[in-house]
Amino acid sequence: MFDQFKNKLPFDEKHWNDYVGYFKRIQVPSKTTLLQEGKISKKVFFIEKGCIRVWFNNNGNDVTFQFFLEGDRVSSTESFKKNIPSIVTIETIEPCTLWVIGKKDMDKMVSEAFEIPEVREKLIDSLFDRNIHYMKHCLSFIKDTPQQRYLNLIQEKPQIVQRIPQHYIASYLGITTVHLSRIKSKLAREKK
Repeated sequence: MFDQFKNKLPFDEKHWNDYVGYFKRIQVPSKTTLLQEGKISKKVFFIEKGCIRVWFNNNGNDVTFQFFLEGDRVSSTESFKKNIPSIVTIETIEPCTLWVIGKKDMDKMVSEAFEIPEVREKLIDSLFDRNIHYMKHCLSFIKDTPQQRYLNLIQEKPQIVQRIPQHYIASYLGITTVHLSRIKSKLAREKK
């Protein structure tokens, strides 16, 4: 698993040997809340196996904001960085094997990473990638129909459609499960 991290953050071997002890490997069942909305994030999770969703409460309805799969890193970034209450809940969808690192150790890694140009560049790129994803998702609610949002999801992240329950996908797309079923039926008819 650490080979995936090493590829994303190209520290030298000495740094990685120091950092390996910062991480704890855990296994959690599906439907485990890793961070509750309103609590302060003190951990970052790296996914070895499984799937996680990030969601928030909107007047009693949970709205799925993002999905994370193997090889991804997940946290409530603003809460973790600024020590403020999280605006989202982080929850496992499938049983997960995770590598967890606490704030103090992660802060140390990040500060050392910024001293190494190549690693700093990778960190900045990953932050921009996350921002670009959020921007595209938000803009799609303005410019795309629900059907187009579903087609975009199939094209960009087909594994999500294959692995994640329909009610979470519908929530992510901003529609009901009934509306999602209609879209899928319509697309199936058009394929014939």
